[in-house]
Amino acid sequence: MGLPLEVAILVVFSSESSRGILHKPLLIEKDPAICSTDDDAILPNRRSEKPTDKKSWEYIVKSGVAGGLAGCAAKTFVAPLDRVKILFQTSNPQFAKYSGHWTGVLVAMKSIYVEDGVRGLFRGHSATLLRIYPYAGIKFLAYEQIRARVIPTAADETHIRRFLSGSLAGCASVFFTYPLEVIRVRLAFETKKGTRTTLGSICQKIYRERPRIALPTAHHLDTSSVKRAAVTAAETTAATLARATPSTGLVNFYRGFTATLWGMIPYAGASFLVHDHMKDMLRHPSLAERTALPPTSPTEPRQLKAWAQLTAGGVAGFVSQTVSYPLEVVRRRMQVGGVVGDGHRLSMREVSKLVWKERGFRGFFVGLGIGYVKVVPMVAVSFFVYERAKFWLGIYG
Repeated sequence: MGLPLEVAILVVFSSESSRGILHKPLLIEKDPAICSTDDDAILPNRRSEKPTDKKSWEYIVKSGVAGGLAGCAAKTFVAPLDRVKILFQTSNPQFAKYSGHWTGVLVAMKSIYVEDGVRGLFRGHSATLLRIYPYAGIKFLAYEQIRARVIPTAADETHIRRFLSGSLAGCASVFFTYPLEVIRVRLAFETKKGTRTTLGSICQKIYRERPRIALPTAHHLDTSSVKRAAVTAAETTAATLARATPSTGLVNFYRGFTATLWGMIPYAGASFLVHDHMKDMLRHPSLAERTALPPTSPTEPRQLKAWAQLTAGGVAGFVSQTVSYPLEVVRRRMQVGGVVGDGHRLSMREVSKLVWKERGFRGFFVGLGIGYVKVVPMVAVSFFVYERAKFWLGIYG
């Protein structure tokens, strides 16, 4: 008996539209969508049958776009907390008294709101978005590309390689976007009442700042003539150092760059390592029914449910923040070196000694509580938006 007319038409139409000519009968494994809420009815042909090649230009561009959107969404979500955290880390005179207390965060936010309103809580956020889109885009893009080469097959998957891929991706993103980070920190650090600091003015201020070179003293000398000779020699030495040291210019936008690179290695490495490990664990067959969405294609891994994806990102943020926070404190202090103290630029070692002298071991963890409050949801939102953006852009693979 021949096929019913409706089935025959469906077979011919499906085969010719997908391949151009009829090669073989189409086997229908499930009923066509009968409800407007079915995925096949809403998004037909949303994704290709094969995952996109990670080394293709399509994947590179789309992963960068997804990463940039994820970074902007995450930073906007925690912008007020980020402002307070920077004020605590840099020992801003007006807000140092609030640090060290769990309620200090709320008190500081209330103080900022009373002084400057909502805009005060988001001061420096425009520079944040200007920096975070390329930063996050490059970070996620670089991670996907480095991972595809460091871990070409499932057999090569190890914790060390995952950590290395994340660390290299973080360093690459910092290298290209660090000046924007310095501008953002300086905008957030400004607390003068009645003055409005613009992006252009802060850039000019950073560019023109000169380091102060301490002159050697000769107070231990008794003879006045010898003292004058020593001071003259000291001034000559200082002048020589001033000529040899870049005093103004683009070098000012890279204060704390070394500390940032050192801090990025554990931060980005631990972040990607823990997130990927948590994602694999939550997608394990024994947990997948409760943590993952129903499969949409045999070629794609199952998407985690919203709460599970946010949990994976939150744990990643907690671990990465803990292991990298001391270096972050040192970096912040170096970035604002031109506006606190005597203006003398301190090295990474000198800043570390200064922090230890001021507060001891606890000084390297000032603001860590607010760091958790900020970073855990920020990283959770970042990974959540990134994973969902990849899915909707059709590059999940």
